[in-house]
Amino acid sequence: MSKVKKGEKISGWLIVDKPREMGSTQVVSLTRRLFHAQKNGHCGTLDPFATGVLPIAFGEATKLISYVSDGDKEYEFVLFFGEETDTLDTEGQVIAQSDVIPSEEQIKAVLPEFIGEIGQVPPAYSAIKIDGKRAYDLARQGKEVKIPERKVKIYSLDLLEMLTTRTARFRVCCSKGTYVRTLGADIARRLGSCGYLQELRRTKCGNFDLSQKILLENIKNLEYGENLMKSLLPVMTCLRDIAVIAVGEEEAKKLKQGQGLSPKKIDVKNLLGQTAAVVFENELVAMVRIDERKISPVRVFNFD
Repeated sequence: MSKVKKGEKISGWLIVDKPREMGSTQVVSLTRRLFHAQKNGHCGTLDPFATGVLPIAFGEATKLISYVSDGDKEYEFVLFFGEETDTLDTEGQVIAQSDVIPSEEQIKAVLPEFIGEIGQVPPAYSAIKIDGKRAYDLARQGKEVKIPERKVKIYSLDLLEMLTTRTARFRVCCSKGTYVRTLGADIARRLGSCGYLQELRRTKCGNFDLSQKILLENIKNLEYGENLMKSLLPVMTCLRDIAVIAVGEEEAKKLKQGQGLSPKKIDVKNLLGQTAAVVFENELVAMVRIDERKISPVRVFNFD
């Protein structure tokens, strides 16, 4: 007996402004229930401590999660100087203190050192898996957690304002995999002090930003139906920087069946080695990889 999927077949993006003290998977579960959806998932996990842009993919949009998660991110964060916690945020216990409190000029002077490719050791309280177990689970059990250094890219890092003599607000644009809690602590250490994040807010995730956001409270207040569906963005919204190729019905059918197309019949000579989106009558058919011999489907979409 085949298992019948519960919920409705809904496809699109919901850009949630994730509230503090709520996990990313909790937002997924809540929105799936509110939309009575069969399937959804999130892009780029945000800690319960963090707020901001959390893209939720429904239905066919889940096939594009990697395109968003692998994109660049932007955050604003508030760094408190003079104390460090074991979690590098407000959730943890203080493990270090310093009487050194840097000035605005001193902070600005060291920021260029953190721009470009830098090495980072992610915090012990992170979702990274070590021998199949989450680092934060091991840390909570009191076990020593050793996480290897990783390379990340910082595209820009700015001091926005000094809030008090001990707190400062920053904005950073960075690659995927960057731990902003670690970045804040490293800035403080470089200044001969120590620090932890008091606030962390994601303002961009891939092509999504706060201008597209909706509050969970507002979603809850929308009655199921047309108004709720209007809050969803089209599946292709996340593909603004990707080339789009229009094809005919015959080519669309081949791609949906997993067959490749000849690049001789379609003008793709400027797209060799790239990934592109293929559409038929303005509906997304497939994500394809293009080389000199073949246009090969990587992801196929079915909106029926």
